[in-house]
Amino acid sequence: MTQEGLTSAPTAEPATGSTATRYWPAGKPRTLTLPRVGLMHNLRVSAERYPDKTALWFYGREVSYQELREGAERLAGHLKAQGIGKGDRVAVWLQNSPAWAVAAHAAWQIGAVVVPLAPMLQPREFGFFLQDAGIRVGVVGAELYEKAKQGGLGHAVVANVLLGTDAAKAGVPLPEGLNVTPELQEGDVTLEDALKSHPAPAAETGPEDLCVMPYTSGTTGLPKGCMHTHATVQANIFGAGAWVDTTVEDVFLATLPFFHVTGFVNSLLGPLCAGAKVVVLARWDRDAARELIRAHGATMWTNTATMVIDMMASPNFDPQDLRSLRNVTGGGASLPAAIGQRLLDQTGITFCEGYGLSETMAQTHSNPKGRPKLQCLGIPLFDVDARVVDLDTGKELPPGGIGEIVIHGPQVMQGYWNRPEATAEAFTELDGKRFFRSGDLGYMDEEGYFFFTDRLKRMVNVSGMKVWPAEVENTLHGHPAVQEACVIAVPDERTGEHARALIVLKPGQQASGKDIETWARGVMATYKVPRDYQFVESLPRGATGKVAWRQLQEQARAQTQG
Repeated sequence: MTQEGLTSAPTAEPATGSTATRYWPAGKPRTLTLPRVGLMHNLRVSAERYPDKTALWFYGREVSYQELREGAERLAGHLKAQGIGKGDRVAVWLQNSPAWAVAAHAAWQIGAVVVPLAPMLQPREFGFFLQDAGIRVGVVGAELYEKAKQGGLGHAVVANVLLGTDAAKAGVPLPEGLNVTPELQEGDVTLEDALKSHPAPAAETGPEDLCVMPYTSGTTGLPKGCMHTHATVQANIFGAGAWVDTTVEDVFLATLPFFHVTGFVNSLLGPLCAGAKVVVLARWDRDAARELIRAHGATMWTNTATMVIDMMASPNFDPQDLRSLRNVTGGGASLPAAIGQRLLDQTGITFCEGYGLSETMAQTHSNPKGRPKLQCLGIPLFDVDARVVDLDTGKELPPGGIGEIVIHGPQVMQGYWNRPEATAEAFTELDGKRFFRSGDLGYMDEEGYFFFTDRLKRMVNVSGMKVWPAEVENTLHGHPAVQEACVIAVPDERTGEHARALIVLKPGQQASGKDIETWARGVMATYKVPRDYQFVESLPRGATGKVAWRQLQEQARAQTQG
């Protein structure tokens, strides 16, 4: 059977690992020759090629490639004056904005390591990352400045991200709560003042030098820094561009947060490397996103299933608004088949899902545009060897066998920051190659497409944002009325999953779910806070005395499906 844009027939290769991929897009190479340069080099090249071209559009403000490069080099000069150099970690704690891009590239100009953090964090959470990564300097949003100092940040470069924006030119509402002017402590500076510094010369950086350290977590509840080099990030920057055929004339809509690896690679670094234009939203706004796609003729949009569902549910939704889009990709959670079919019927757009992790700097799998499958992780991308292995023996399973998905590829991290034991546990060896253990259960079909079935790791996937139950439980135990808490993942039509907290109250104590939720919002990031509370007299336990969370989760899922 021949399908347009695909190989005309399945390959004769054996159905093991990524060699089972039968429907690789025609004309695309199976392997990519990757650059051996640092990430700042990408911006310098684009700025030299297209100095006056708009790199970033942000609520009526247009930042050219030359302006972006010069800003990064000047901020690098300020960071260097604070003693920041090669290998030092720099916090970037901002909403999506040009300031985010300037801060990251400034760090790379002097060989430093970017630690991207979610703006929703509370001071205690922020403080953990400062201590764990050894961060002395950060570029933070003006609205986050007080929290940053409470969390213990030493030197702060403070950015009011809305400076220079123009509500009249924007055509969409400006985000609320960001246009603030905090009183700075001695030694801290505004971004505008930092940009007056003399530009710093480029540090000598190699492909194996660390450049970014996104944090993830696990069953212990302690976040772990994923050590990524310039080489591991370049693999997905150039891989993403080759996969969706990015050109300099493309216009990307950036709605995913840049602190998240998917938004970081696919909505910021990839487009900038290609010389494309990025239309940036500070926060998700379904009607603003729709308006900007139409106004700017956006051609590329990487999102989450929740964003698609939300946009199509708007009373203002008009399929014609999306007519300029030629690629819509996403991940984090599967798009319901009915929504995907409705999107195709109304707009002609095929939603292509992908799969990746913080440990792999976003994508390792994606659906080929010419032959996608809904609710499917896709096929392994360039130079990725992905397999499914038996949980007990560690041996590779044939198509259809359910086991753990393991991944070998150029985008896989070096390991976890200062966590040698966790690093050792996260990898396994097959056929003499080092594979990352994803912690996800799944299978590969006869055509080489991978499917997700469940998790080995405890995790709740809320609209693509990873919530780690152990971390949330540890926090909930700090509530004066809570004796025990167990957090589980429950299916959710809009967000894919939501967190449910089962609470055992202390004898004689009273608290409602709303009481606990309000308290929790003050001590942890909003996206981590459960909205669903059930009060129980006790929690079931296994033979070792640990709470039987999987049993509770399976019961909740059965009730939902029933």
